[in-house]
Amino acid sequence: MAESKRIRLPGKRRGSMFLGSRIARLIFASNLAGLAILIIGAMVLNEMRAGFVVSKKQDLVAQAQIFTSLLGEDATTPEPSLDVDAARQTIVRLNLPERVRARIYTPDEELVGDSFYLSERVDIDALPPIKEPSRIARIGAALSEWAGRVFGPIMPRRSSEAIRTQSFEEEFDSAVLGDVAASQRFSDRGQRIISVSMPIQRVSAVVGVLTLEASDIDEIIRAERAALVPFIGVAVLVAFITSFLLTLGIARPLRRLSLAADRIRSGASDRIDIPALTKRKDEIGNLASSMQGMTEALLERIEANEQFAADVAHELKNPLTSIRSAVETAERVTEDPVASQRLRNVIASDVKRLDRLITDISNASRIEAEMTRVPTEQIDIARFAHDVVRTYEAMVDGPEDITVSFEDATMGARLLVRAREGPLGQVLRNLIDNAKSFSPPGANVQVTLEQTNSGPQTVARVRVEDNGPGIPPDKLEEIFNRFYTDRPKGTAFGNNSGLGLSIVKQIIATHRGEVYAENREEGGARFIVDLPAI
Repeated sequence: MAESKRIRLPGKRRGSMFLGSRIARLIFASNLAGLAILIIGAMVLNEMRAGFVVSKKQDLVAQAQIFTSLLGEDATTPEPSLDVDAARQTIVRLNLPERVRARIYTPDEELVGDSFYLSERVDIDALPPIKEPSRIARIGAALSEWAGRVFGPIMPRRSSEAIRTQSFEEEFDSAVLGDVAASQRFSDRGQRIISVSMPIQRVSAVVGVLTLEASDIDEIIRAERAALVPFIGVAVLVAFITSFLLTLGIARPLRRLSLAADRIRSGASDRIDIPALTKRKDEIGNLASSMQGMTEALLERIEANEQFAADVAHELKNPLTSIRSAVETAERVTEDPVASQRLRNVIASDVKRLDRLITDISNASRIEAEMTRVPTEQIDIARFAHDVVRTYEAMVDGPEDITVSFEDATMGARLLVRAREGPLGQVLRNLIDNAKSFSPPGANVQVTLEQTNSGPQTVARVRVEDNGPGIPPDKLEEIFNRFYTDRPKGTAFGNNSGLGLSIVKQIIATHRGEVYAENREEGGARFIVDLPAI
């Protein structure tokens, strides 16, 4: 049975909330770091692509304005109408880029000129094999459509320079009405193109439509994807670095704690001593501190149990030695009735002492087990103390018997404490029995309940006073040690095992209270128990 120290409840742990947790923030930030880089890269590249597309549109619009001006001067008649032959010759003379295609239409959407055919340009591109899209491609397309539906309403609105996706017919109809129309779509060859259609006018009459198409948008997209590669590389590098840091910051410390615990289990060490971990200001630091405190408390408990076993062996050995000596002596003095009676009295006294000692050891072990299994409850300390005192009133048979009385000095304050009823009752009984053992015949043991304060904390104070010889001033603390049995002259021997006050101190410590002793001015001893009230 170990002697317990005063127990202090741990305060609020650092990092108990999710956002207040250092490890949670570290994991959260590390997991988002790579994703954030990819998102930023995608946003940057999206802006780059939009800028490329808008620049290409503006370039086509500028070229179309120049070309429609030339066509309006050189390929129109005064009627007004479009001179088809002149329009075709003008297209041939135009110095168009390799990926730009020019077409001329009449207002009836009749194609009258195509730069690709008039310049005899032939594009040779290998057609991709015809095959069904893979399951992954279908899933990707479905996810893309879902993302567009979900996030479309919250995406920023496109500017006026952005290019819409529309069919050629819609683009042509706008140009015929005299507007400049631009769109992006797929050609009949499956190429992504940017198209600009602009009216050819004679004065204010629309005599035809010029369409310029640029098919180098795929190269822009490929360049965009190539530009995304560095961002992917950085994201992978960040993921690798954060994983490495998480390993250093979490996995390795936990491994060190595991190895330290294994060393304790195997007997290679008796405590966890990892100062680098206990100084950390996060959950791992809390865990290391808790494990270190747990092992130290366990070690103290083991040492206390070993000391208790040694003390018990010593205390049992003394009366057994005395009994053995008395028995051996009794065999030699059988002819002396007086000596034989004296030896029998010694044996009876030692047997009584052994019985008292074994009973108190059993009670101490039972109470320790009860304090670890039985939960605390709210107890009205005035009612509880009065009930304990009333059990002693029935033991008074004559004027020589010692009486026990109770006084509630709280004026009905009804103080409540959190305690275990069995151990708390053992405290009061031990103190009252101790006071009775030192009181003269016919005396009174006074139990008083008071209310006091310790700072902002309300305290329930129980005083147990006797009229005995008192306590030597240098023994006021030592009397709470185990197996302390020094008694004043004239007091009965064998009535105390030296465990009663030690048990009291242990129980009160587990209830976060205090117990101490002092001498009364008018004579006698006073034991004071302070318990925090609710």
